[in-house]
Amino acid sequence: MEKHNKKLNPERKRNRFPKEFKLEAVRLLELGQKPAAQLALELGIQRNQLYKWQEQLRQKGGDNAFRGPGRPLLDQASEIERLEQELKRLTEERDILKKAAAYFAKDLP
Repeated sequence: MEKHNKKLNPERKRNRFPKEFKLEAVRLLELGQKPAAQLALELGIQRNQLYKWQEQLRQKGGDNAFRGPGRPLLDQASEIERLEQELKRLTEERDILKKAAAYFAKDLP
C-alpha cells in the first residue's frame, strides 16, 4: 500500500490565537450568556475548539494552559541548568572576540 503525505487542502492555514484570546473565549463560554455555537461564530472559531480550550484550561490551569505547540514544560532546575550552559558558551565566545579585537587592534598604526 502506498502512503500519501499530501494535505487535503494545502492552501488552508492553521489559525493561531493568543493565550489572552483563548482565556477570554473560555470565560465567555462559562458565563453562559450565549450558546456556544453563537459565541464561536462571533469569535470566528469552531464550536468544538471552545470546548477543547475549556478542557485544556481545566486540566492544566491558567498558567500552564496554552503554552504553544511542542514546548514541553520544563522544571526550574533543568531550565536553570540550560541557561547556565548557554551563559558559559556565550561568555567564552565574548572572550574570544575580545582577544581577537585586541590582536587586530595592535596592528593598527
